[in-house]
Amino acid sequence: MSTTSTDVAREPATKLPPDVRQKLLEVMVLSRTWEEAIQREYHADKGPGFDIGKGLIPGEMHLSAGQEPVAAGVCAHLTTDDAVTATHRPHHFAIAHGMDLRAMTAEIYGRVDGLGHGRGGHMHLFDPKTHFSCSGIIAEGYPPALGMAFAFKRQGKDAIAVAVTGEGAANQGAFHESLNLAALWKLPVVFIVEDNDWGISVPRTSSTAIPNNADRAAAYGIPGERVEDNDVEGVYAAAARAVGRARAGEGPSLIEVHTVRMLGHFEGDAQGYRPELADVPARDPIAKYIERLLADGVLDADGVERIRAAAREQVDDAITFAKNSPVPEPGTAGSYVFA
Repeated sequence: MSTTSTDVAREPATKLPPDVRQKLLEVMVLSRTWEEAIQREYHADKGPGFDIGKGLIPGEMHLSAGQEPVAAGVCAHLTTDDAVTATHRPHHFAIAHGMDLRAMTAEIYGRVDGLGHGRGGHMHLFDPKTHFSCSGIIAEGYPPALGMAFAFKRQGKDAIAVAVTGEGAANQGAFHESLNLAALWKLPVVFIVEDNDWGISVPRTSSTAIPNNADRAAAYGIPGERVEDNDVEGVYAAAARAVGRARAGEGPSLIEVHTVRMLGHFEGDAQGYRPELADVPARDPIAKYIERLLADGVLDADGVERIRAAAREQVDDAITFAKNSPVPEPGTAGSYVFA
């Protein structure tokens, strides 16, 4: 297999069975529905004005709207025995990888029934049941993924690790060190780069010397592919190749997806630095995929509404659960932190 990067064209609709295509949409819709609800809850009591420290969900909030195709396409090939390390913008991958929505939502609210008993918040979601973790430190999900992939290999398991980061983090030392070691030891890991064009407020063209980070795979003797157009079926196809290689003992791969960040870097970000902001709504990948599935006869309008209704039901249940979960007692602030 060539180790030079390739742009993955859209896979023809006939390549994927209708049930697979519907499942991809269901995962994306659930992620978006959950984040829209969290966005409303987050802003509901931040006023007057915008006080980031106020409300039932205080602190920063990084939403992944627009990037759902990456998580849906990749995680479609994973089981909960596989490990995923995500970024500070982790919700779409957590949901696509099967994290319990109730426990995840309770953690966002800082409640005792959350994944970390309310200690971690949205940038520190850790779930042993699904081998999921994330970090607010740029590119620092890559080295832990190598550790898990190394353990899987030593244990003789066919489980793999998936390490996710953004295009800005591809300039970090941890990115290059991880690719090098994974290639050297032929570890069962798939590296994912979400290229949403912006590292906070810095455009990729001002931070990265090459157009495609997927080209960097060749330096380490591993395959690299770039998926354009935020195409969930293109991601699915590229991930199938990379996951298949990893499970077969053929070593790591790098996939870069040109996606879109539909919202600010964080909630409250005015995004005055984005000249293309007016064009972003038209790039909504969920709306585009629904149109595609309707045109192909995979779904009708009633089918789309059933998917949306099922997502709303799950999200409403999770938020109700989180709000009914107790707030940790102040005297337990040190509990669970180091154990």
